[in-house]
Amino acid sequence: MNALLPHRSYHVLLVEDDAADALLIEEAMTDKGMVRSISRATDGITALEYLRAPDNPRPDLIVLDLNMPRMNGRELLGVLKGDPDLGMIPVVVLTTSSTPDDIAAAYSRHANAYVTKPVNLDDFLQAVRRIDEFFLEIASVPEREAD
Repeated sequence: MNALLPHRSYHVLLVEDDAADALLIEEAMTDKGMVRSISRATDGITALEYLRAPDNPRPDLIVLDLNMPRMNGRELLGVLKGDPDLGMIPVVVLTTSSTPDDIAAAYSRHANAYVTKPVNLDDFLQAVRRIDEFFLEIASVPEREAD
């Protein structure tokens, strides 16, 4: 990791139907000081409702399980990345599936990282940091107008 890049805290939308997995991820990110706040959704429909509600804060990061009821993570990822208002939010897929088809499908739908459960928390947190490094490095600083 580039030592010049600051560690930031994020507003995270955690889309996970398993309460124990959600708690583990929340605790890991909180313990490492990576979280400013976490909102949770238990399926893709609830996540979209949250994301499209004007009063909710826009997340800096979405952590997405693939296997959920109502609208699964595969479907949600396709909707997110096809939406001009939501498509730029980085998405980390965090799932039990390690099948090559699921991994390829997630990346073809523009997931920013793919981590399998049971999760190695260090690998997960490093994936989040790499996404942040990428976005900080490509972010352009607006030029100041002349006084």
